[in-house]
Amino acid sequence: MTISLLILSFNNSILVKGYVIFFLILVLIMVLIYFFQGFFWLWNALIVWRRENHTLANMLTLFIGIITLAFPIVNFVFADRKMGPLGTFINAFVSLSILYILFCVISFMAAAMLFTFRKPRPDKQFIIVLGAGLLNGDQVSPLLASRIDKGIQFYHQVVAKTGKAPLMICSGGQGGDETVPEGRAMREYAIQHGIAAEHVVAEDRSKTTLQNMLFSKQIVAAHNLPLNNGIYVSNDYHIFRAGIYAQQAGLNIQGLGAKTSRFFVPNATIREYIALLMNHKKFHLVMFTLILVVSGLSMVLR
Repeated sequence: MTISLLILSFNNSILVKGYVIFFLILVLIMVLIYFFQGFFWLWNALIVWRRENHTLANMLTLFIGIITLAFPIVNFVFADRKMGPLGTFINAFVSLSILYILFCVISFMAAAMLFTFRKPRPDKQFIIVLGAGLLNGDQVSPLLASRIDKGIQFYHQVVAKTGKAPLMICSGGQGGDETVPEGRAMREYAIQHGIAAEHVVAEDRSKTTLQNMLFSKQIVAAHNLPLNNGIYVSNDYHIFRAGIYAQQAGLNIQGLGAKTSRFFVPNATIREYIALLMNHKKFHLVMFTLILVVSGLSMVLR
């Protein structure tokens, strides 16, 4: 806005026309990017549908794609003057809500990216590997295997640098569709891939990430290890939220992210974002109430 006002103040027709052309090109690029991302979400949803389970959680990108492409049309309809004050209210509420959600998304993405820049030093005394679902009730899935493999890799780095083996804690309880606890299946996988049995233990009671941290903390304390000299391992998209739970559990430790299949990253990131929103329901409820009030005022003023 400052640049625009400055250029207009020069009162130079060539400069103003050039700036208007530049501005229109910029708007066109933004519109193209907007619709491109809408089709990207739909394309990603198709890939997830083909490669993953057909669950509601795995269809998040489908819903976002539909909303992204439909919003301009819906917004245009409700912006029609024939809708009167009601159209003003709906348009204001939807627009402000989307802006607020986008602000939260950008904040989340920025914080998550900054969080992954911190790489733990290979001098830790314990490694907490966070569980995930098992295949066929008792088999380590590729996603879970990537976490364990990352923990094993860091284990060997610690041994190479310090000459001492850290304690690996495989943390995960038993789900309703699982025949064995995740922690035990993870421990067997780690042993099969070169970790000595005395250096890896199973935490098999946790049902949530917070419980992963709390119950693993008890194991760390039972082995007389310093609570702040370890790491936790998960997939890269989960590191930020897992770090929040680690802090809540009293573990001031860093996270180490395992790679995730690219096609699954958008859907997984959205799930992480929604989970963080649910952790602060009261705050967001207040914000949406304020948006509702502002939208109501816009209708009254109209």
